[in-house]
Amino acid sequence: MRVYSEQKELMQVTCNGCRKNLLVENGFLREECIHVEHDFGFFGSRDGLSHRFDLCEECYQKMIGRFAVPVEEWERKELL
Repeated sequence: MRVYSEQKELMQVTCNGCRKNLLVENGFLREECIHVEHDFGFFGSRDGLSHRFDLCEECYQKMIGRFAVPVEEWERKELL
């Protein structure tokens, strides 16, 4: 979950999984975080809904550890 100031500066990021407050300095997130925004379409129980959440690295690892099919993983040569 993200909290912004009235000037739209990032103030706080809280992991939706464990409630850990991630490090934010001068409006920039300084810790690894998975941010998800998803708009559900048709043919499901969440038609027309949107979800948004943040997970710290530890909670992300726990989540993907439960997957029946592992996530694809590769190393990038350049980081922007």
